[in-house]
Amino acid sequence: MVKISKEVLAEKWELWLYIAGNTPKSLLALANLKRYCEQYLQNRYSLEIIDLLIKPQLAAGDQILAIPTLVRKMPVPIRKIIGDLSNEEKVLVGLNLRPLK
Repeated sequence: MVKISKEVLAEKWELWLYIAGNTPKSLLALANLKRYCEQYLQNRYSLEIIDLLIKPQLAAGDQILAIPTLVRKMPVPIRKIIGDLSNEEKVLVGLNLRPLK
């Protein structure tokens, strides 16, 4: 199991996941993200799901070019990860969730 530093765990994380309906890739991204959040950010995160089939105008604000896309709003700086989030190591690095060494 990966251990995360106390500084990272003390921060409040704000995550937005952009999807397009209930496609297999969107559902997989959501399931993977929820699993990572519960494992590494227990009770320290908020997650907003933005369905671009319902609100396509919201894509412009975060410059969303592909879906699914995860946007880490907080802590700053903003970070983005595109895809179904199935590569745990890539997601942790992309979110800057650095394990303790």
